Amino acid sequence: MKMTSDNSLFSRCADLIAQSSGLLITAGAGMGVDSGLPDFRGAEGFWRAYPPLRQARLRFEEMANPQAFARDPGQAWGFYGHRLQCYRETVPHRGFGILREMAACLPDGAFVLTSNVDGHFQKAGFAAERVCEVHGSIHYLQCAAPCSDRIWPADDFAPVVDAAVCRLAPPLPCCPDCGGLARPNILMFGDWNWLEWRTSQQEARLAAWREAAANPVVIELGAGKSVATIRMLGERSGLPLIRINLRDPEVSRSNHIGVPMGALAALEGIRAALAEMGFLPGES
Repeated sequence: MKMTSDNSLFSRCADLIAQSSGLLITAGAGMGVDSGLPDFRGAEGFWRAYPPLRQARLRFEEMANPQAFARDPGQAWGFYGHRLQCYRETVPHRGFGILREMAACLPDGAFVLTSNVDGHFQKAGFAAERVCEVHGSIHYLQCAAPCSDRIWPADDFAPVVDAAVCRLAPPLPCCPDCGGLARPNILMFGDWNWLEWRTSQQEARLAAWREAAANPVVIELGAGKSVATIRMLGERSGLPLIRINLRDPEVSRSNHIGVPMGALAALEGIRAALAEMGFLPGES
């Protein structure tokens, strides 16, 4: 299927949205690029963001791994503490607001399904009960052991990271129950200790919304192929799909549309098409 990014493509997307009852918004790492978040695609992308880890020849898969906390917890928390700071300080881009604006005009609203751990959908105003974070969230902690099923907010944790060496200044976060090392409540590579009950509750709410929603459309944003969780969920949903992806926009079904653009540019184009058809107000 030949991909184009002209007004007719935006109009096709707008028609699907206007005829739907709600939005199932599925998002991968590419959603955050327009907010200025680093792109970890490939070793070079990761090492551009973390030069000390380039010197150590440590790849993303080795740092996003529970073994990193066993090997060198100060370094592991340097990586995750820096990310936590970055996600707290970064403002979600305008595309998040466009999605909320679209959803507000549909009877079933929207539900978000994301592999991102940054919490930016909630930060952008999406209700927490309408967000499912399939890989967990960096804004929550758990015991690294774990000694119990406790998951607690990271609100009181203010990481001080020496970026030159990617290392967290002590004290390291600790478990309030056993006093041992704490870690983010994130599903990592080779991770058998992730506490998943918070995400399981979110998945149950998503299933209930999906059961009640009349005819939603999937809007997939920045979901790559290397960890294809989000892409597969959208493709297997049986719903019409709008795939927004700068690098991998290919689709295989007639009721799917591929948009070869970044998230923000595509959402702005679709919003303009919705305004032209009178579904959304024009922008002043």
